[in-house]
Order: sequence, then structure tokens, then C-alpha cells
Amino acid sequence: MSDQGSLRSTLHQRGLRMTPQRQLVLDAVRELGHATPEQVCNRVRGTAAPVNITTVYRALDLLEELGLVRHTHLGHGAPTYSAQEHEHVHLACHRCGGIVEIPTEELDELGAALRAQHGFVLDPSHLALSGTCRDCHDAEEPR
Repeated sequence: MSDQGSLRSTLHQRGLRMTPQRQLVLDAVRELGHATPEQVCNRVRGTAAPVNITTVYRALDLLEELGLVRHTHLGHGAPTYSAQEHEHVHLACHRCGGIVEIPTEELDELGAALRAQHGFVLDPSHLALSGTCRDCHDAEEPR
């Protein structure tokens, strides 16, 4: 089944209707990889009829509820959305603003410790860690 057919079917099962805006928002998130609502809105505006930011936010909220997209806070400001199948942990450098993606498996040990000690089940695919990237750290070190 196509992405559009899958979205249409999922919406129909929930008593909701398919709208061009919902499909365009989902397509924009998938095309952009990581995007703020404003970036999604700009992409949709570039491909179709005018759409306002409120419509984009509502569509993103619905698509996240349906499990088709997820959001992550990569620092201060608007959340960043990505497609659900796009799972990784974000390492956000608070000095240069760079983002590095690492596999979620790199947090398996931490996840196991959190579960054993606190009964907490970590969802690493919805996570951004803040710190200093290698280049910024190396630039700070005295030679």
C-alpha cells in the first residue's frame, strides 16, 4: 500500500478524513529528514496551495499521534520533526549548533541500567543529548 493509501486508511479507521495538507506535511517531513514546523510550512508552501502555520502544527500533532512522525527538542526553540522510521539519538553541540546522529543501540547499556535501577523504560529514539562536539572541545583544549 502506498504512503498516501496507508495514511488515508489510518485516518479513516479513526473517523478522520484525508486532506491534501496532511499528506503534504507528512511528505515534507520525510523529504527534509529533520525539520521545524516553520521549515515544514515553507516546504509545503513551495509545493502547493497556501497553508498557514496553525494547519502545519495541527497536522504534525495528528501525524505524531498516529505514529507517523516524532519530535525531538534539539535545544532551545521549536521542536524538530522526523519520520517515525528515522530512529536515532541526536547529539547537539551547544557551542556550534551542530547535530550528530548516533544509533539508538549506543544507549542500550544506559537503558538497561535505568530499567534495573528505576523501572524506567527509555525511548532513545525520542532523545537529544546536549554537550560539546569533538571539534569545539578540541578547539577549547590548551595546546
